[in-house]
Amino acid sequence: MGLFWHSCILLAIFLQVAIAASVPEQVHLAFHGDTSEMAVIWTTFYDGLHHVYYGTDVKNMNQVAIETSIKKWTSGSVTRYSHRAKMSNLKPSTTYYYKIEGRVFEFKTLSANPQSYRVCIFGDLGYEHGNSTDAIIRNGLNGQFDFIIHVGDIAYDLHTDDGRRGDAYMRRFEPLFSAIPYMVIAGNHENDGKNFSNFQERFWMPHNGFNDNHFYSFDLGPVHWVGLSSEFYGYDREYGKESIWTQYNWLNTDLKAAVSKRKSVPWIITYQHRPIYCSIDYNHDCSEFENTFLRSGALGLPGLEPSYIQSHVDLNFCGHQHAYERFYPVADRKYYTGKDVYHNAPAPTYILTGSAGCHTPAAKFSSEPLDWSAFRLVRVISFRKVNSSYYLEATIMAIPCCTSLMLHIFTCSSSLLISMKNRPMISGSAKIQITWMQP
Repeated sequence: MGLFWHSCILLAIFLQVAIAASVPEQVHLAFHGDTSEMAVIWTTFYDGLHHVYYGTDVKNMNQVAIETSIKKWTSGSVTRYSHRAKMSNLKPSTTYYYKIEGRVFEFKTLSANPQSYRVCIFGDLGYEHGNSTDAIIRNGLNGQFDFIIHVGDIAYDLHTDDGRRGDAYMRRFEPLFSAIPYMVIAGNHENDGKNFSNFQERFWMPHNGFNDNHFYSFDLGPVHWVGLSSEFYGYDREYGKESIWTQYNWLNTDLKAAVSKRKSVPWIITYQHRPIYCSIDYNHDCSEFENTFLRSGALGLPGLEPSYIQSHVDLNFCGHQHAYERFYPVADRKYYTGKDVYHNAPAPTYILTGSAGCHTPAAKFSSEPLDWSAFRLVRVISFRKVNSSYYLEATIMAIPCCTSLMLHIFTCSSSLLISMKNRPMISGSAKIQITWMQP
């Protein structure tokens, strides 16, 4: 074979590699602003400007979202390009199609002010041993929930093998994440030794004024959602203490604004990776300094719980410990029980849901749990509005590998009602109903 043909073959191979490297992949959505906007994020391995074409007719996608940013970043030996764009002027309750470099996806917007929606909340889900993965994808594509909140520890780990583990995880979930928003917060496994660079570059959460993904908030119907970083506390020695103060000051400003509009947005739900409370056996994140530091503060630095209590946060979700546990309302270790404890609850209810599927054995619960520990399950939650009251449903979608399912502890009725009426900041009444059902 002559030199000419060798050159042609090499050129063809080079072109194929270059084209494959520039094809958008790991496409995923995220909330940004109200329901008339949707952020779309994707990855390539080759530089180049892309446009996002979108519309309600798959044959006529006549709206254009020009990329707001392209960021080159490196993990080990691999260079990637993160692309971000925002689709705007979206109509409520409408199916949209969007196209990036020939690849077509679709999603459906929520109503303009959704009073009924469902959200899947979990933590600690790996690419390997991700026993909930198939169930999450299947139920999500079947319309069982409208968006996802992942409370940290993503892929185990995003940066493993120069980031290839994160690539594989995002490719696996692309059919779902490209169709419904995927909201994330950092866990300890997102620390890549480079100040969470993989986490920061791969995702694009709502603006917080500090150009990062570590903490943010958004309103959706009757709920003000707040995502926070517990990792500022876990890695204060590596990255400094300034981030703790930055987040703390931002949080108090955000919660003050949320309380002021509670007549129209009655519920406040927060989430972070590490637990405020847990009763896992022999665990420093449940009972030693690490927990005190995050919960109430130490060494002249503020914790998170006082802000939660002061602003009457209703629910808090976390992961980190590979189990499920729900608590009675509790404030600074003072807890409340009784038949009507969830009516005008005087303190937040904390829910540990770190059992989506991980690489370690099941967590072992203490034989003497905290007095305010209620029971332990895994589920998906949803909101409904019935007769001007708000309800939150919880559904067991999967039984993953890394949870200690203590079904015999479940001794209460088939539903739990959390309600509030005539609080100082709320007129009228609102209710959250949590129910458990088999998949």
